[in-house]
Amino acid sequence: MPDPYEHLRKVDLFRELPEEDLAALCEASVEVQLADSEVLFSQGSPGDAAYVITGGEIEIVKEGEADTLLAVRRPGEVIGEMALLQDEPRMATARASGDTTVLTVPRPALTHLLDTSPTAVRGLFDMVLDRLRSTQVSMRQIERMAQLGTLTAGVAHELNNPAAAVSRASGHLEQAVARQTDALIAAAGELPMETLVELGRLAQQPSEGTGLSALQRSDAEQDLGDYLDSAGLADPWTVAADLVDAGITAADIESIGAERIDLALDVLATGRTATSLVRSISEGAERLSAIVGALKSYSFLDRAPVQDVDVARGIEDTLLIVGEKLSGIVVERDFEEPLNRIEANGSELNQVWTNLLDNAADAIAERRAEQGESAAGRVVLRARNDGDGVVVEVTDDGVGIPPDISERVFDSFFTTKEPGKGTGLGLDISHRIVVLGQGGDISADSEPGRTTFTVRLPARPRSGAQVPETT
Repeated sequence: MPDPYEHLRKVDLFRELPEEDLAALCEASVEVQLADSEVLFSQGSPGDAAYVITGGEIEIVKEGEADTLLAVRRPGEVIGEMALLQDEPRMATARASGDTTVLTVPRPALTHLLDTSPTAVRGLFDMVLDRLRSTQVSMRQIERMAQLGTLTAGVAHELNNPAAAVSRASGHLEQAVARQTDALIAAAGELPMETLVELGRLAQQPSEGTGLSALQRSDAEQDLGDYLDSAGLADPWTVAADLVDAGITAADIESIGAERIDLALDVLATGRTATSLVRSISEGAERLSAIVGALKSYSFLDRAPVQDVDVARGIEDTLLIVGEKLSGIVVERDFEEPLNRIEANGSELNQVWTNLLDNAADAIAERRAEQGESAAGRVVLRARNDGDGVVVEVTDDGVGIPPDISERVFDSFFTTKEPGKGTGLGLDISHRIVVLGQGGDISADSEPGRTTFTVRLPARPRSGAQVPETT
C-alpha cells in the first residue's frame, strides 16, 4: 500500500510543497478506514480537520426532510477544508460509498502549512473558490426545489377547501333538485294558482337570514317553529331553520293562505336547499379561480422578466400562496395608498417576500416552542412610498436574531436553524435579488420578540444592477 507521502504528493494542493513541509504534513496525518455508508463527519459538527481521499469514494450529502446528494469525491480530492478554515459547523455530511480510506489532516498541521507556504495558500484558495461555486449552484437548486415544495403544499391546501365544497355540494345537488321537483309537482296538483304565485314570490325574495346574529337567529327559529307546530306541521323545527335562512317569517306563511300548508312549505324548503347548494358551488368556483389567478400573478407567467410591478399585490399573492405556513399567525397590513408601482422582476420580488414570511413563521414557531402557544403569533407588513420607490417592512414577534450573528444573516449558507432544516440560502438569495438585481437594499433589525426586515426598492433598477444568479 502506498504510504501517506505518495498520496499527498499526488494531490494538486500539496504537489509543489517543499520536501520538509510535505514530510511534516505526512507525520501529522492519520489514516482512517471507512466501511460502506460509514459517516466521516456529520452536518453541523465542528470543522476540526480536513481529509484527503486515498481510496474509494465519499458522498457529500445535505441532510433535511429528504437527503440531497451534493457531490461524490474521489481519490486525490480534499474535503472538509471549508468548515475548518471558516471555523464553522459542517454544512453537509460526508459518508463512505463502499470501502474507503482517507488521510486526516488536523487543524494545527494545515494551519502551520498555510502560515509557512505561499504555494499551499494559492492552491487552497483556488480549490476553495471552485468548491464554493460548485456548492452554491447545487444548493441554490435545492433551495428552489424546497421552496417549490413549500409553495405546492400551500397551494394544495388553499385549493382543497373550495374544491371539497364544490364536490360536496354538486354531489347533493342532484338529490335536492329531485326533491324540489317532486314538491312542485305535488303542490301544482293540489294548491290553487294564487297560492303558487305567492310561493314563487317568496322563493325569489332576497335571503336575509344569513345576516342575523346567533341570538337573533335562535329567536327567529323559535318563533317560527312555535307557529308551525301550532299549525300542525310535522317536524317544524327542521323546516324553521331552512325558512329562517331564506328570510321567511310567520307573516309570510300566513299570506300563503293554503290549506295544505305542508305542501307549500315543502316547496319553499326544497327550493331553499337547492339554491343554497348552487350558491356553494358558485362561491367555491370563484375561490378556485381567485387562487389560480393569484398563483399566475405570483409567478408572473407570460410576462417579461422586468415589468411594472404592484408591490402590494405581490405581497398579497404571496400571503395566499404561503397561507398554510402562516396558519394560526395574525397577519396585519399597513400599506400606503396609493403605493408607487416600480419596474422590477416581479417573480423574483415575490421570492423575497416568500423567504421573509417563511423565516418569520419559523421564528414564531421557535418562540412558541419555548414559551407556549400564546407567547407569539403576529406578523406586521408595512409598505410606504420612498420618493419614487417603495419601502417594505416585515416584522414578526418570533424568537429574534442573536446580536452576535445579526451581521451574518445574509451570508451564503449561514443559518440559525437546526441542522437539516433550510439551506442557509434564503436570505442570501433575497439579498442578491434586492441588491444586485434591483439595486436596492435589505437590512435586519432584531431583538427578542421583534425582528424587522426592511427592503428598499428604487423605482427602477439602477444602472449597473446585475441579474442575480439564483439557479
